Amino acid sequence: MLNILSALGLVGLCLVAWLGSEDRRIVSWNTILWGIGLQLVVGGIVFGIGSNVVVWINDLLNVLLDASEAGARFLFGGDMSPFVPDPGRSPGPGVAGRWLVRTFGDPYVPVPGDRLGPDNLNPGFILAFRSLPQVIFFSGLVSLLYRLRIIQPIVKVFAKVFRRTLRISGAESLAGAANIFVGIESAIAIKPFLPNMSRSELCAILASCFGSIASSVLALYAGLLRPTFPTITGHLVSASIMTIPACFVLSKLLVPETTIPETFGQVPDDSEDSKDPDKPKPNPMDSLIGGALDGVRMAVGIAAVIIAILGLVALVNEFFTFLTQLPGVLGEIFQVVTLQNLLGALFLPLTFLTGVSLPIPFTEDFQENWQVLWECSVIIGRRLFETNIPPYISLAQLAGTGVLTPRALLIVSYVLCGFTHFASYGIFVGGLATLVPDRRSDISALGFKALWAATLATLMTGCIAGLFFTGNTDSILGLPTP
Repeated sequence: MLNILSALGLVGLCLVAWLGSEDRRIVSWNTILWGIGLQLVVGGIVFGIGSNVVVWINDLLNVLLDASEAGARFLFGGDMSPFVPDPGRSPGPGVAGRWLVRTFGDPYVPVPGDRLGPDNLNPGFILAFRSLPQVIFFSGLVSLLYRLRIIQPIVKVFAKVFRRTLRISGAESLAGAANIFVGIESAIAIKPFLPNMSRSELCAILASCFGSIASSVLALYAGLLRPTFPTITGHLVSASIMTIPACFVLSKLLVPETTIPETFGQVPDDSEDSKDPDKPKPNPMDSLIGGALDGVRMAVGIAAVIIAILGLVALVNEFFTFLTQLPGVLGEIFQVVTLQNLLGALFLPLTFLTGVSLPIPFTEDFQENWQVLWECSVIIGRRLFETNIPPYISLAQLAGTGVLTPRALLIVSYVLCGFTHFASYGIFVGGLATLVPDRRSDISALGFKALWAATLATLMTGCIAGLFFTGNTDSILGLPTP
């Protein structure tokens, strides 16, 4: 039943986008059908015939994740660092030491909220010491791979597939394909074509920026969920791939194409040599260092945004807490009103369409299913202001305590895989406007439409995950069979 709900959610999200269309008379059925079709193909591979490939990709990327912590471990305490533990070393006292403590001392008694364990005494996962250094490492690694021209052929293949199936311009296809690996840098490859692009093309490019995650932050999200979702790294890669066709589908519904694009029927060459053959190219080490320095700026930006936004959210909630002192019914109402709950209520219908749960009134499981739906909606809604990181942390905590079902964990993990929050608005809209100042007004006007399209696209990707989830938790989530 839930799988059927997820399938209906695909139609429902397209309908929501069409209702907000600039011209409802223009509907690109080819883009819609092929876009959803590509998602279904990728979903069938990820959750079916190619599930072993996903596990292989996950294991390969997890090796990179573990390697990315070597530098942070060196900086924050060395091999015995309590902040960045060595995955090959068992932290805490040995077996004999634990036996002596429990025999001759007070036995360990866990309490609610305690982050220490009897077998693994460490201060827990600290974002600043583990996730942010991973952003720096992956930023440098991706820059190096681009300089060695390892990523470009893969981008070209995706671009050709998107152009031929979705019948969109080559520039859109190239930018969308590049967004699987990088962020706003993907627009640099199509910079010569930006001045003459249609509004529909600009909206699609922005939507693909908002909807997918760059490789540099993939490690950050994966590190938060690996304890409760061991194969999360491979699934984040598949989510990035699936979301790009969804971005094109929903952006074309919101801002239909009314002209013939300049690059229709061809994929532009993004080769560095073709752009400026006389310009000296950096050597691989320079690319690695330059990418790492870009990662430093990104990591500092992430930390600054989290500090500023979470502080502002706390301030708003303090205002709501003050309102609880109002007399009578008003005070009682504001006892449950917080910014997170307001966003949860706003996203509740859209979260329901993904099929995380089906709370049917007057049934035995209604209360449990309603709690799952509500918690998922709050997590997804919080992303709008708080960025993805606090919601991913909350998702891992709720999944670890058993509040969320494995189905809900999978779907919400896919939905959160994107930059669909206000903090990224200035980055992508401002970055694209910097590349083409003459189109600044058009880009600014399309910014929120693109953000809305990308938000719906990530929800559509969650629907695909829900459609193919059949309860085989051990193989999909990577959890051990009980």
